Amino acid sequence: MFEVRVESHFSSAHHLLNYKGECENMHGHNWKVEVTLKGDILDKSNILVDFKILKKKLNEILDCLDHKDLNELEEFKNISPSSEIISKFIYNKIKKDFNNVHKVSVYETPTSCTTYYEE
Repeated sequence: MFEVRVESHFSSAHHLLNYKGECENMHGHNWKVEVTLKGDILDKSNILVDFKILKKKLNEILDCLDHKDLNELEEFKNISPSSEIISKFIYNKIKKDFNNVHKVSVYETPTSCTTYYEE
């Protein structure tokens, strides 16, 4: 089995709903996103997926989140745009182009992240 992983970044603001503490207030992050694909079949060039193609698709998704207030986006209306929800959102978007998505990790800070995957 092979895994291919790319990472990218975006910056945005959000606040958590139904949360008591500092994060209920508007605040921002410089998010790091990692997308991992897996598979056991390589193409004729012996690659699972072209890094450039995967990163381009990821950046297209992140462009709609970059420099936005996530709570104001239709995709997150009336839900708390936590790291968990953001990782699931990105997973579902990237899955439309890559059926071998394994997981998506979203880092709020260099030491704190969530990961979404389906079994």
